[in-house]
Amino acid sequence: MKFLAKSNPEETIQEHTDNLLFQLKHLKNIYKQIPINWDLLEYVCLYHDLGKINENFQNKLRYHKRYNKEIPHALLSLLFIDPDELSEKFSDEEIQILYQAVAYHHERNYADYSNEIIENQYESLKKQLKNFKYEKIPNLHLVDYIDDYYFQLGDRTYKENSNFKKYVLIKGLLNKLDYAASAHIDVELKNDFLIENLEKIGYQWNELQKFMIKNREKNVIAIAQTGMGKTEAGLLWIGNNKGFYTLPLKIAINAIYDRIIKKILKKEYIEKVGILHSDTYSEYLKREEILEELDLNYYYTATKQMSLALTITTLDQLLDIVYLYRGFEAKLATLSYSKIVFDEVQMYSADLLSYLLLGIKLITDFDGKFSILTATLPTFLIDFMKKMKINFIIPEKPFINDRIRHSVKVIDEEINSDFIYNIYNKNQKERILVICNTVKKVQEIYNNLKDYGINEINLLHSKFIKKDRLKKEKEIIEFGNNYASNGIWISTQIVEASLDVDFDILITELSDLNSFFQRLGRVYRHRDWEKDGYNTYLFLGGEKNKISGLKSFIDKDIFKLSKEKLKNVDGVLTEKDKIELINSTYTVENLKDTEYYKTLEKMIEYVKSFNPYEAEKKDINKIFRNIENVIVIPEPVYLENKNIIETLISKYDDVNLTKKEKYNVKIKIMEYTSSIWFRELKKIDELKLNKYEKIYIHKCEYSPEVGIYYEKSEEIDDENQFF
Repeated sequence: MKFLAKSNPEETIQEHTDNLLFQLKHLKNIYKQIPINWDLLEYVCLYHDLGKINENFQNKLRYHKRYNKEIPHALLSLLFIDPDELSEKFSDEEIQILYQAVAYHHERNYADYSNEIIENQYESLKKQLKNFKYEKIPNLHLVDYIDDYYFQLGDRTYKENSNFKKYVLIKGLLNKLDYAASAHIDVELKNDFLIENLEKIGYQWNELQKFMIKNREKNVIAIAQTGMGKTEAGLLWIGNNKGFYTLPLKIAINAIYDRIIKKILKKEYIEKVGILHSDTYSEYLKREEILEELDLNYYYTATKQMSLALTITTLDQLLDIVYLYRGFEAKLATLSYSKIVFDEVQMYSADLLSYLLLGIKLITDFDGKFSILTATLPTFLIDFMKKMKINFIIPEKPFINDRIRHSVKVIDEEINSDFIYNIYNKNQKERILVICNTVKKVQEIYNNLKDYGINEINLLHSKFIKKDRLKKEKEIIEFGNNYASNGIWISTQIVEASLDVDFDILITELSDLNSFFQRLGRVYRHRDWEKDGYNTYLFLGGEKNKISGLKSFIDKDIFKLSKEKLKNVDGVLTEKDKIELINSTYTVENLKDTEYYKTLEKMIEYVKSFNPYEAEKKDINKIFRNIENVIVIPEPVYLENKNIIETLISKYDDVNLTKKEKYNVKIKIMEYTSSIWFRELKKIDELKLNKYEKIYIHKCEYSPEVGIYYEKSEEIDDENQFF
């Protein structure tokens, strides 16, 4: 008889298992250093799906029959494990791991099952086994009971158990191999190209980059000023190993991906490098011309399964493992033989920093390696890491030079349009970047300057529809690197991280010290300041001195500390000055009583309170990402494009579309959308894409120049929110 493991397309149990074993051999060839018993992993692969020979499962695949009380095949597979036979090859602990990995390779609710219920299936399985042959297990047979010494249903291998690490690696790699075999992709793509291609660039490596090369086998924290080549340093540290490079923002991730595939790899090895975030497939489709030789579905699947040699990604894609949700093992097992770079860590909120600390601890406990590369690093993070017994090295001195790039004028007032107008009139041949903390403030300044008659002015913030925002992001990068241009760009903090622009003058509100130094990186980024006067004007807020409101990202005490530290700055601010300011501000002593610090401590304890296997991944996604935004189409945009949008949504519902066609339709729909805070939503109607996804029609005003805005009577009070 032919016993099926899958029905669409048809694949027998033997064929599927053979594929697993092929992928196992491939994994071992690339990463033989993984500290596991490879023979045990092979046995787990051989036995994990044998329970599928049961009659109910086969009828389900062949005839689409459904059974209310069908026993999960993973549990039935346990009756093929004979501990007496295996005891000659494996220890008792390893046999226990074998049972656990097979039983839980699909995470199910087993509350209604017991060893006895499984054992009652002995006779029916025996009948099926007469017609099942597999040459790789010539003496396959059943046992009539499950020895409680090795396995009791409901018992799990917890962190306190000495077998926890071995179990996670075996079960996690089984899952990884199973996913790869089912998707018919390679479980891993070897990194045999990165060092060679980096060296082909022809750069002379600087001290930071040499330090990272020298310490490839260590966990590293390195502080380096903007323009020191941190991206190359991180890639050199990864070397020819499996690597992940994390950044806070998708725009920065996409930019680094483009830089790697266009300037470093130059179309070679592109299939081994990918981006992993919520818009991965859409970003791949936008680059079809570059990726034309790739099978896009294969490439996307390999990216999602973390099979690529190098992945540029967001924190949430990796570190949700801190909750040890059901099924976390495959991701943690992958990270156990990976090297992870964390860039721009100063941008993370207290809850994300808690995930970073706990994630680093978990990964290093499993032998994975990390590096933190950043322009500024709050010193209290070092204290936390030492307290958590995370091993790392940090150079005695940060990687900075004597170049002078910034001269700062501090003004203890609220930022205002009159000041910007006067600076513009004095510097009409220069490019001015204005950064405010709220969308409301940037729109106010934009409108005022327009009223003053300034036409060379643009606005960028989070509340544009995608089509307009992408256009603006492209324009600000071009403008910010064109030294012959002139005019004003006004933006929120979305320009802070990894946006490669080099403006002539910065005018900004204070949010906190870290954020201010990030903003400084957008002016005189690639040049030395050799003039009199100032290229940066920092507004401290005056008497207002208030950071609160509906959704503040900045702790009021940190704001006050930052204000106090910066109020006496006047003139040149060197890289050394910046680091000394950071080191004297973000100390445990200064922060221990702040809400920020307390939130960090509470989040660490909250995450630790979860037992392994307690949470579902879908629930963790909501907690981890702290999703408070909703997708909307502004009412004027909807009314103007109603026929186009409704036609696209109708087309999206077409079951005959290929995956690629469906994504292309969705990309076109999303061009008309923006993201707003859920408490801001004024719903007129909603459009359902499917049973999981909906888009709201949002009552507001909209223009391609200003984005979403409100009539005075309907304004949302976001004055003290930080976006």
